[in-house]
Amino acid sequence: MTLSSERTIAPRHRIDPRKALIAALACWSAFALFAWAVPTGRTAQFDRIGLLFWRTEDLRPLGPTWLLEWVRDLTAMGGFLQLKLYTICAVVALFWLRCRREAVLLALTVLSASLVNIGFKALFGRPRPEILLRLTEAGGASFPSGHSFNAASTYIALALAFAALSPRASVRHTLVAAAMALSLAVAWSRVWLGVHWPSDVMAGWLGGAGWSFLASALLYRPAQTMVHAADEFTAPHNRDRP
Repeated sequence: MTLSSERTIAPRHRIDPRKALIAALACWSAFALFAWAVPTGRTAQFDRIGLLFWRTEDLRPLGPTWLLEWVRDLTAMGGFLQLKLYTICAVVALFWLRCRREAVLLALTVLSASLVNIGFKALFGRPRPEILLRLTEAGGASFPSGHSFNAASTYIALALAFAALSPRASVRHTLVAAAMALSLAVAWSRVWLGVHWPSDVMAGWLGGAGWSFLASALLYRPAQTMVHAADEFTAPHNRDRP
């Protein structure tokens, strides 16, 4: 096999950029609604009802002890370290599969999503709920939920990257739907554990999902350009090898 054929990137079945932009617009429109409603106190009643729902008289969640451990395990799947480890493993796997555009796009999406979320937290600076006992450690501002934002952006970006390997639309749709469901479960766990208001996690999930779809549409060409630039940079060195 020649060097040029080894570098060939096979056609991928990426999501339609127009559909990705529509999905991103829908998510960001809903996020903007929360960003407007939360600072003005319009979500106060909704947040209180959602936070206190399905709890005992001492404000602990209903359910057996093992359920609490399961929810803590679930919320860990949205942690910063776990998500970055998943991303690194996925990027390595995509490079091994010679899906370099998808690998670079995934890395760009996840890294930029973390920066966007940090910016939003600094902008809003909402305090975390104090009306009940927190069942896990949490720090920083409350809006939007970082676990929800980063879980949605990472898992959906992972699904979009690996969905490009399948020519079957049903497989691609199933992967994306599963990623959305998993990230929603992570978001729900933050309310269940008492570290976020419902509006925090809803806005966080919408923002993360919106970012993953927006990045899929807008960062694909930059990722492709980076891959081609790397090829041009390494080509002279490879030609000089015996």
